[in-house]
Amino acid sequence: MTKFDKAKQILLAGFCINLCMGILYAWSVFKQALVLDMGWSDADASMPYSVAVITFALSLLVAGVLQDRMGPRKILILGTTLVGSGMIISSFATSPLLLLITFGLMTGAGIGFGYACLAPSAMKWFHPSKKGLVNGLIAAGFGLAAVYLAPLTSLLIDSFGISTSFLILGVAILLISVPLACTITNPPEGYQPPVPANYKAKASKPVDIQWRAMLKTPQFYSLWIMFALASSAGLMVIGNITLIAAQQANITEAAFLVVVLSIFNSGGRVAAGMLADKIGGLRTLTIAFIMQGINMVLFASFDSSFTLMVGAALAGVGYGTLLAVFPTLTAEFYGLKNYGANFGVLYTAWGVSGFIGSAITAIAMAASGNYTLAYTICAVMMALNVLLSVLTKPVDAEALEKKLARA
Repeated sequence: MTKFDKAKQILLAGFCINLCMGILYAWSVFKQALVLDMGWSDADASMPYSVAVITFALSLLVAGVLQDRMGPRKILILGTTLVGSGMIISSFATSPLLLLITFGLMTGAGIGFGYACLAPSAMKWFHPSKKGLVNGLIAAGFGLAAVYLAPLTSLLIDSFGISTSFLILGVAILLISVPLACTITNPPEGYQPPVPANYKAKASKPVDIQWRAMLKTPQFYSLWIMFALASSAGLMVIGNITLIAAQQANITEAAFLVVVLSIFNSGGRVAAGMLADKIGGLRTLTIAFIMQGINMVLFASFDSSFTLMVGAALAGVGYGTLLAVFPTLTAEFYGLKNYGANFGVLYTAWGVSGFIGSAITAIAMAASGNYTLAYTICAVMMALNVLLSVLTKPVDAEALEKKLARA
């Protein structure tokens, strides 16, 4: 096997591992069963998901630092084991508090530990000009998971109940993802990835910035705010799409919307990654924010299967763009050597977005009993993001070095 064949194997293994860890995006199916079949309140059924999102982001920060120091394999094995075990133990949960611990904390931490290792390793095996594409493909596996997990979870719940469904899915995740995790490694020292045909090298100084120095750049805070606000809008739709369908269009079997959202979420990651390689990450974000803002303005009027599918597709593309472009910008602005820690710090924005998205939903439902106010708030956030994406400029490595030297 050539080293480039190994690179493609790493990419494929990472994609498949994310297909397992993307169980988070099927939560709306679990939530619907908890509300309709178990009689839980909307808030109680939402909390494990919200806690999992926050735990995911915080554990990704820790795992990013560890994988920079120890390499990806050990951390990834721990993460995939936690995801599967958390799902299995969730099958014994009989109260919101227990499910919050088993799924919210345990599975959420496992997803963070696993997710932190895949993109850094894969990017090191490929040429820097392919950062967007590699990130898009790795992230696509995570988003694409709901394409099969949503209908599969719905079928399992209908056939065996929610507890046994957790058990079956947990065992499957362990059997598939842990062996794949054992194959993920960084390239050997001195490895040089193949240079793409027609590639024109840019005369720029290599960037290698640690997270403490990253925090001294205004670009980091701009990226953080954009990531947090845009993710909040995306997660609000992802976490509530089945309930939105029931309320706005009287559709009680809406797992197909989860699938639509997931397909376009994944496709958006790949397409946005490729576009970012061509026109730059910031311009790609501007396009995504404008599209998502228009979608949020119109979402309250979507009252049929077709219009909800359109809305879910656009929400999926907009959200998927974030998970391809922000990792790419992190590597572009601050380098690959400390990427795990740097992106882990930036990814706290995604964790906060889980809380913001849930809060927006709760406020809207309390105020009017529908999601209209939530859509309006999200549209305003997208308008702010458009402004930030236009004003943000790439990091000037030389200027930053001089600034740090004077400090």
